[in-house]
Amino acid sequence: MTAADKAFLFQLLDTPSPSGFESAGQRIWAGYLRRHADRVESDHYGNVWATLDGSAKDNAPRLMLEAHADEIGLMVNHISDDGFLFITRIGGSDRAIARGRSVRILGSQGEVEGILGNTAIHLRDRTDDKLPEWHDLFIDIGAGNKDAVAARGIRVGHPAVLAESARPFGDTRIVGRALDNRIGGFIIARVMAQLAASGNRPAATVHAVNAVQEEVGGHGARMMSYRLNPTVAVVLDVCHATDSPGISAPKHGLTKLGGGPGLMHGASTHPLVVQRLMEVAEKEGIPLQHEASTGFSGTDTDQIFDTRAGIPSALVSLPMRYMHSTVEMVDTADLDAVVRLLTAFVHALTPADAFKISI
Repeated sequence: MTAADKAFLFQLLDTPSPSGFESAGQRIWAGYLRRHADRVESDHYGNVWATLDGSAKDNAPRLMLEAHADEIGLMVNHISDDGFLFITRIGGSDRAIARGRSVRILGSQGEVEGILGNTAIHLRDRTDDKLPEWHDLFIDIGAGNKDAVAARGIRVGHPAVLAESARPFGDTRIVGRALDNRIGGFIIARVMAQLAASGNRPAATVHAVNAVQEEVGGHGARMMSYRLNPTVAVVLDVCHATDSPGISAPKHGLTKLGGGPGLMHGASTHPLVVQRLMEVAEKEGIPLQHEASTGFSGTDTDQIFDTRAGIPSALVSLPMRYMHSTVEMVDTADLDAVVRLLTAFVHALTPADAFKISI
C-alpha cells in the first residue's frame, strides 16, 4: 500500500458508520472512488456505487463487487432524570466487552464523548457477578440531569460506537474497531483504482458497491442487487480466523490469519463463479482457504444471489480474528492477496461468461 492508500484506509476505519447512519463514511469512500471510476452514484438510503464501464460495451458482462459500509454500534434508548443514557445495541454488538469503554455518540450537534459506566468491583455482588443485559448498561457524558443531556444535542435514537481507532499492529497486521467490514470497502476501492490505472480496461462493466445496513439484515445489498441486476456478483466480507486458542477446528473449520483469502462453498454461492475464482487464484499463485456453508453465509451474499431470477454469486472473505470487538485483527498479506484475486477475476471475465449450469 502507498502512503495515500494507508491514509484513506485509516480515515475510513476511524469514521463512525453504524448501521443506518453510514453517510459520513460513505462520503469518504465516494470521494476516493471519484478519482478512479467513470461515475459515482448513491441512492435514498445511502448506498454508494462506483462504475467503470467495460470495453465490450453493449456485450459487457456486468459485475457487482460488493462490500458493506456499516459497523455494529449502540443506540440511546432512554435518558434518566439524572442524566445517564441507557442503551440498546445496533447489530451484533457484544455486551461482554462493553463496560468501562469510551464511546463516541453521534448527536445532533456533533460527536459527544461518553463512557460506559462500570461499577467498581468492590461494590458489585460478586456472588452474582453475571454478564449485564443491554438494558443494564448506561453511558455517562458528565451531565447532571436530562436537560443537560439535551443541551449537548443528545436524544433517544442517537447512535454511538466504541471509541477505539484502528492502528498498525506488528509488521503486517492491523487491529481495531470496524474492520468488519469497512476494510472490505477499502479493498474494492483499491481494485477499482488498479483497474483504472492499468491502461487495460476490462471487458466487463464493474460496479463497486458499498452497501448499507448489512449488520441489521443486508438491506442495502438487496436494494443494490435489484437496482443493478448484475450478471455476476462477488461479495467481499470478513470471515473468522479460527487459529487462536479456544476455537474448535472440527466444529468451525480451520482458517488461518495470513493464510490467504477465504472462499465460501455453499447454497448461496454459485459453483461456476467459485470455480472461476479458484482457477484465477491458481494462475496468479494466490493461496486460498476453503469454507463450508450448508445454509446461509451470514453475509450480503444471502440477499443477492436469489434477487430477481437469480444472480450467480460468490463470497470472498478476509480472515479476521476477534470479530465484533474493538481488537479485530487482519493481516495485510491477506488484504493484498484479495486485491490481486479480485482484480485478476475482473480481467478474466468475457462476454461469453454466462455462469449457467447445464442440465
